[in-house]
Amino acid sequence: MGSTLVLALLAGVFVGALFSVIQIPIPAPPSLPGVLGIIGIFLGYKGVEWVGVKIDLLAMLSAVF
Repeated sequence: MGSTLVLALLAGVFVGALFSVIQIPIPAPPSLPGVLGIIGIFLGYKGVEWVGVKIDLLAMLSAVF
């Protein structure tokens, strides 16, 4: 898993540098609070998955309509 993380980080650095060189905006928040928000979304998702809470939204909607 460690090598996967390093490769993902290196790929991100390469793509970020490429975007900067060709002067196009990055498809990610350009500030630390934005990045922390994405990390928070990921941690919340994994936390609910770990707890085991599930809601079948399609079943709920089909019961209403």
